[in-house]
Amino acid sequence: MMDWTIFARSILMVAEKNMRIYYFKGPVVVFGLLFPLLMFFTFFIGRNLDIVLFFPGFLGMMLFFTASSVGPLITPWEKREKTYERLVSLPVILESIILGDLLAGAVFGVIITVIVCSVSVFILTLPLLSAGLLVVGFLLGSITFAALGTLLASPTTDNPSNIMMLSSLVRLPLVFVSGIFIPLDQLEGWQWVLTSFSPLTYLVDLFHAAFLGDAVYPAYIDSAVLIFVSLVFIGGTKIIQRRNLVKGI
Repeated sequence: MMDWTIFARSILMVAEKNMRIYYFKGPVVVFGLLFPLLMFFTFFIGRNLDIVLFFPGFLGMMLFFTASSVGPLITPWEKREKTYERLVSLPVILESIILGDLLAGAVFGVIITVIVCSVSVFILTLPLLSAGLLVVGFLLGSITFAALGTLLASPTTDNPSNIMMLSSLVRLPLVFVSGIFIPLDQLEGWQWVLTSFSPLTYLVDLFHAAFLGDAVYPAYIDSAVLIFVSLVFIGGTKIIQRRNLVKGI
């Protein structure tokens, strides 16, 4: 029978280790902070666009990149440094490692995005209709995309650059089909169908509900989709990493 106290402590131990080691690594800073800011400024500079209308999309993109930038680095880096084997030999289970990696990514995403959101709301005097929905978006979005980060780190490689390349190939298409740059209510036909497959769409829609009240989906649908997708990502991570351990890779 599982001792839940030990299980919780092992998750916090893994998360704390990841926070101390990986938060200031180059790939995390570049892909988690600089990249979404540069994309946003590139899209807005020189164009007469309504910042209030597009801010929920920018906030969703920021949380997406920050929360999913830590996880892809952890597992391949530790395999290369030969510390992953020592970690799995400790009295912790695989689920502790996965959830610890996820927690580190989620906390990083929430901290950075909350800072950006607070500064932006203060400087731009943006409307905020529902602080509760905003908090729900932060929590569910950070967990979902931190889980995506751990899933992307699961392939059998000890080269972080390979995982970061895979991460870019997965994350960039999700950004461009998520309704960030084109409001959801302006999409139709195959564009609408394609957008529906991106989990980032539902986070952006939830932020629209929080700031502007113009969400396309009800908040409970956005929340349910994010919860379901996060469970799928966590389950996929567990299956792949357990299979790798059985094969000794």
